[in-house]
Amino acid sequence: MSQQGTTQGYADAPTRTIAASDAVFAYRELGPQTGVPLVLLTHLGANLDGWDPRVVDGLARDRRVIAVDYRGVGDSTGRVRTSIEEMAGDVVAVIEALGHDRVDVFGLSMGGMVAQAVAARAPRLIDRLILAGAGPAGGPGLTTMTAVMVRTVLRAGLTVNDPRALLFFTPTTEGKHAARTYLARLKERTTGRDKPVAPGVYQAQLAAVRQWGTQEPADLTAFTGPVFIVHGDSDRMVPPANATALARRLPGAAVTVYPDSGHGVVFQYHREFVAGARDFLHR
Repeated sequence: MSQQGTTQGYADAPTRTIAASDAVFAYRELGPQTGVPLVLLTHLGANLDGWDPRVVDGLARDRRVIAVDYRGVGDSTGRVRTSIEEMAGDVVAVIEALGHDRVDVFGLSMGGMVAQAVAARAPRLIDRLILAGAGPAGGPGLTTMTAVMVRTVLRAGLTVNDPRALLFFTPTTEGKHAARTYLARLKERTTGRDKPVAPGVYQAQLAAVRQWGTQEPADLTAFTGPVFIVHGDSDRMVPPANATALARRLPGAAVTVYPDSGHGVVFQYHREFVAGARDFLHR
């Protein structure tokens, strides 16, 4: 059963669970019980603790926000999925199990790919869609994500850096500062942290993204809701050309590309992003 309640902030939000699609999914929710809830779908290799508290708290100021762990990730049970479409099926099941028949969705990176697959599978379930650092199926450069990650993780090990600092941020002074402050914010939650992400999760999700990168674009013509696309101008994991490719698939989408920013654009520009997202989601 879904439990309701509010918390002071994402760093203190309790982890809840709900049964759906023959598994038990972990999630956290906060914010007022008014309006259309916003479902958060996170990036590759992340659990619930991968969300920047400033982003979630900002979005939850005037709406219910629900962050969900994928199957087999963190405290969610089951075997991790190896395709974007399977992940989308789980997300639909979780939303329905929570009792919602209409939601907004914010998909980050791989989560933006899953969000597109949800929109294709159940277009009437999503009202408004935010896609950050994402690309359409068959998008430019998506099949090279594995190579980019492997090279960067090896370099991080040699230079004693957190791989996320190199993968998500630019090597400029501003980028390095944004990386340090982001990684510090991720440590604000000190109790009730999610189960660490296992190596097998990375392998399965990289395979899913690689497959997505070779597919024909999803048919999104049945989804007619507003779309907000956000990208960093120096994203090495999902090249910025994907923002343009997405916009072509989603006519009328609003597009914002932030300067001197990489894959972690919503973390680096969290104030600007939250302001823009809240304005976009306002009814």
